[in-house]
Amino acid sequence: MLRPMQDLFRAADYPDLLVGLGAPDDAAVYRLDEARALIVTTDFFTPIVDDPYQYGAIAAANALSDVYAMGGRPLLALNIAALPPDLPPAMITQIMIGMAEKVREAGAVIAGGHTIQDKEPKVGLAVVGLASPDRLLTKGGARPGDWLILTKPLGTGCITTAAKSDRARPDDIADAAAWMMRLNSDAAGIAVGVGARSATDITGFGLLGHATELAEASGVTLYLDAAQIPLLPGAEQYATAWIFPGGSAANRQAYQRGVRVVGDLPEHKLMLLFDAQTSGGLLIALPPDQREAFAEQMEARQALWWEVGQVGPREDVPLIVHA
Repeated sequence: MLRPMQDLFRAADYPDLLVGLGAPDDAAVYRLDEARALIVTTDFFTPIVDDPYQYGAIAAANALSDVYAMGGRPLLALNIAALPPDLPPAMITQIMIGMAEKVREAGAVIAGGHTIQDKEPKVGLAVVGLASPDRLLTKGGARPGDWLILTKPLGTGCITTAAKSDRARPDDIADAAAWMMRLNSDAAGIAVGVGARSATDITGFGLLGHATELAEASGVTLYLDAAQIPLLPGAEQYATAWIFPGGSAANRQAYQRGVRVVGDLPEHKLMLLFDAQTSGGLLIALPPDQREAFAEQMEARQALWWEVGQVGPREDVPLIVHA
C-alpha cells in the first residue's frame, strides 16, 4: 500500500531515516544524533475481547510492542479512537483506562489523541520511542548461528475466534487475554543489552509470516522446531476443530510457498503457525555466545521464553519447519 510513495521519499535524500519505506520493519526509525534515534509507530484494531478494559490494555500493548521489537523504549503515545456514538460512556471510560494504565506500565505517557465516530469501535495508539542508533533490533540483523527465541505462546487468533461463537472455555479466554496484555519490555531490553541485532513481533501475519519477513530481510533461512513452539491452553483443541480467523488462511496463502515442512506435521498444527496473532511475543535472533546471559537475565525477571529454532545460511526457501 505504501510502495507508490517510495519514489517520493528516496532513502538517499533522507540519510537520518534509518528505517523507512525502503526497508519496511516493525516501526520507522529516525536518527536525531549519534546517541539517539526516534522510533515511531501506530496500530489500532476492532475489539478482540468482550471486556472493555482488557480491550484497551491489549490495544495499547500491541502498539507499544512495535517499539520493543525495534529495541527501543516508549516515550509518549497518542490515543487513536473510532467509536460508535451510542457506545455507553462507562464502556468508553474503561477502554481508555485500560490503554492509559498499560502505557503508564510501559513508563510512557499519553499526551493527546484523536477520536472520530464509526459504526464499530477501533482503538489504538501512535507511539514514539527512543533507541540507540547502533543498537537497533531490525528484521535484517539475523545471522547464521543465531538462536531463535519466542517470548509468548501462539493461539490468540483461534481462541478469540472461538470466543466470538461461544465455543471457547472461559479459562482459555482469560489466559489468552492475560498474554495479550503482557508487555514485551523485559525481553526487548535484555536482548538489546546482550547484543542481539534482530527481532520482530508476532502479530497479524502469524509466526510463519513474520518469520519469513525476518529471514528475507536478513538473507538467511530460519529452521523452526514445531515441537518447541509454545501454544496457549486450548489452542490446539480449537485448531483441531479448524476454528481460525480469516487472516490465518490469508497468511497461509501468502507465505506457504516459502515454507518447507520436514516430517509429519498435522495440518492443524501447521495452521497454528500461520494463525493471525494479536499482541504476540517477540521472535528474537540471539547470538549464540549471548544465550546464557539472556537466559540468566530473563530468569531473574521471571520472564518466560522458548528456544524455537536456529538461523542458518540461505537455502532455496526462507523457512524450514521440522515436525
